[in-house]
Amino acid sequence: MWSPSPEEMTAIRLSIRVASVATLASLPVALAVAMLLARGRFPGKSLLNGIVHLPLVLPPVVTGYVLLLTFGRMGPVGHFLQANFGIVLAFRWTGAALAAAVMGFPFQVRAMRLSVEAVDRKLEQAAATLGASAPIIFTTVTLPLILPGIFAGAVLAFAKSLGEFGATITFVSNIPGETQTIPSAIYSLIQTPGAEGEVLRLALVSVAISFVALMLSEMLARQTGRRWASV
Repeated sequence: MWSPSPEEMTAIRLSIRVASVATLASLPVALAVAMLLARGRFPGKSLLNGIVHLPLVLPPVVTGYVLLLTFGRMGPVGHFLQANFGIVLAFRWTGAALAAAVMGFPFQVRAMRLSVEAVDRKLEQAAATLGASAPIIFTTVTLPLILPGIFAGAVLAFAKSLGEFGATITFVSNIPGETQTIPSAIYSLIQTPGAEGEVLRLALVSVAISFVALMLSEMLARQTGRRWASV
């Protein structure tokens, strides 16, 4: 029976923590951007769309380097946060969450945008003719219809965050107990002779966590679809 070492358990717990925080923290922003791209008409829409999807085409190391220049101790945002709020992101687990959120953000936005674009606008217009305000229409009509897309985007972002390596190791390094997630731990173990068993265990744990998250998302999406189909 597998008896995980303290180092392996630390990497597993940290990975789940980083992926969860990255996904939940970026979800509201991703939903707002998805709504803006799906419904908005404004100058620079194509530019915004390109910026949102830029992490998909940039090498992750480049993304991590940009984060380091921006949010590092000497970067403009990082220096401001440290000087005014005492917040340090570089070489901290919170920085790993930020890097994971940036890398997973395009997946959330794309899934949510497709879901928003698939909504029949006549349903929203019907609610408006009955006197419903915009916030009420969104919470009672639009949001329930796009929930499967939100679940899908969240799972994709979680899986991407769980497996993120390049941007994370560039921005926050590979510090055991602080920033060493499962991919970083695997990278270190690969370079250690005789550590093949540990590498395989961590790889299987990563697959298992992602699979459970995917199944949970599918279950929630089906339940949501059945519930609203019966209304």
